[in-house]
Amino acid sequence: MKLAVYGKGGIGKSTTSCNISIALAKRGKRVLQIGCDPKHDSTFTLTGFLIPTIIDTLQSKDYHYEDVWPEDVIYQGYGNVDCVESGGPPAGSGCGGYVVGETVKLLKELNAFYEYDIILFDVLGDVVCGGFAAPLNYADYCIIITDNGFDALFAANRIAASVREKSRIHPLRLAGLIGNRTTQRDLIDKYVEACPMPVLEILPLIDDIRISRVKGKTLFEMASVRNPQGHTDSSLLYICDFYLNIADQLLTEPEGVVPRELSDRDLFTLLSDFYLTSDHKNNETVTDSTVNESNSTLDFFLV
Repeated sequence: MKLAVYGKGGIGKSTTSCNISIALAKRGKRVLQIGCDPKHDSTFTLTGFLIPTIIDTLQSKDYHYEDVWPEDVIYQGYGNVDCVESGGPPAGSGCGGYVVGETVKLLKELNAFYEYDIILFDVLGDVVCGGFAAPLNYADYCIIITDNGFDALFAANRIAASVREKSRIHPLRLAGLIGNRTTQRDLIDKYVEACPMPVLEILPLIDDIRISRVKGKTLFEMASVRNPQGHTDSSLLYICDFYLNIADQLLTEPEGVVPRELSDRDLFTLLSDFYLTSDHKNNETVTDSTVNESNSTLDFFLV
């Protein structure tokens, strides 16, 4: 099974991807996580350091694939999850899609691409071009990471459009949305009502998820640490169960959906209806400035 994880930049894709990878490994699967970002930090919380990239390794070998060995590019992370970083071209030049293609090509040359039960592509930011949509060419399922805010759902809608487009040429499906670090899901639910797709899980808003990234550890690794009394942190084990639930759903090989994304106008209208209802305006988590900013944006796009 090949999974491609997408979402708005900074939404927590890599943290979520790493924890899902470990959850799948804990279910007895052999997992490879491929970071598809020039920052090459997708697997940081699995390995604890920035591993060399495929592109850097190929450049050092003058692009002689026969001189590259699996141990040059595949590093084992926590929970026996294997890790690869594609890397990327220099800023302002080249194409991220080309780098993903070279990564897959090399892994096939090394007879590694088909050695795993699960391959998870962690892809940078939004789908802004065909290049960054390249991992969808290899994926069985796309997973979209979002939160309960408009910007993340706008990105999710664009990603859904890419899934629909790629599904024309091979059997790609959207497995569903994952709400990351959010206390509410009302806007997610409103979007899913307008653009039907599964919601795999809503991850709670807790600092431990953010802190795990800073520490270079997954939540599973943090949860395994025992205090001087020999006890583990039960609150972290509780959070790990969310990721195990996602893994269990994916392992059922769900039918998924080919989404029908909303038009930009319809999406902004949905936002307007959501933020301007009396029930939502009375919600303490939404400030007057938030509503005013939303109104200004809507006025611009709905003219």
